[in-house]
Amino acid sequence: MAGSTLTIQMVQPRMMSLKQAADYVGLPQKRFPIACPVSPVAMPGDRRLYDVRDLDAWVDAMKAGAKDSDDAILDKLG
Repeated sequence: MAGSTLTIQMVQPRMMSLKQAADYVGLPQKRFPIACPVSPVAMPGDRRLYDVRDLDAWVDAMKAGAKDSDDAILDKLG
């Protein structure tokens, strides 16, 4: 019996739609535009896509405590 090899290659897109970006950072699609300060990039064909590097920088900044989360802001307000 001859052996065979299956090679699967996954490609992580650099630019993401609103749904993909929301899924990527773990937020519901409806909440993502409100919670995320990252602006989409205007692309050809009137598409607006999110750069994964900008999303990563935002999440990294939250982890480092550079920006308060919504819950932390609400706690400060009382």
